[in-house]
Amino acid sequence: MNEHPDFEPSPDAYQVKLEAFEGPLDLLLYLIRRNEVSVYDIPIALITEQYLAYLELMQELNLDVAGEFLVMASTLIHIKSRMLLPRPDPSQEDEGPAEDPREALVRRLLEHRKYKAAAELLHERETLRGAQFTRPDASVAAAAGDAYEPELEVDLFSLLAAFRGVLERASRRPPMVIPPEQISIEDRMQQLLDRLSETEACGFEDLFADGDGSRPFLIVTFLALLEMIRLKLIRVFQTGGFGPIRVYKRARPADAPHPIGDPAGGP
Repeated sequence: MNEHPDFEPSPDAYQVKLEAFEGPLDLLLYLIRRNEVSVYDIPIALITEQYLAYLELMQELNLDVAGEFLVMASTLIHIKSRMLLPRPDPSQEDEGPAEDPREALVRRLLEHRKYKAAAELLHERETLRGAQFTRPDASVAAAAGDAYEPELEVDLFSLLAAFRGVLERASRRPPMVIPPEQISIEDRMQQLLDRLSETEACGFEDLFADGDGSRPFLIVTFLALLEMIRLKLIRVFQTGGFGPIRVYKRARPADAPHPIGDPAGGP
């Protein structure tokens, strides 16, 4: 249930499509990595709780959450319930070794991680061959020395984690008396592009600081950023695993997707 009635998108609202980003297995791998736990010994209660929290946020944002995200939520809840059942007595000779309820999920995650790593390697090679946008890591590293950490392109769930931090900090500020300004995602995208034209890069959190600070404004800003990523107008990088996130404007390539609803984009 949406606990924040101040943002109620209409059924025909501008909707960001998640197929341009990641799926439920990617979210699980992200949570495992973020919690620094082993994929072979998943703390299912903790991971399920965090997965459901991310799912709730994606639904509040009116993201196009595919059925597979909901199926995975049911799977995690089922595994969690099975983990709570008493284990069979190992002294009973008739009983074979009990299967770990997590085993099938672990196999899926390992297989997905293997194919994801292969896809990323192919993408890196394609990027080098095509002379696409790259971060100037070599020159920066030479100046910074051994302490330098290269910037890595950010995935959807790292962005969601950073956005949750933005929302939490905004909730601690005193509420504004003035009614929040209503702005469309398209208009906010143009504002962000104008802002990014003034500088080489901008901190992720800085892009939320130029409005009224209301939850609707923050949500519209985040959805605008997601759509700009999908349209290949910007690229987003993070220092190290969970460091600061920076947003870079890029020249839109010829193969970039069209905006949702644009007749040039086809059906």
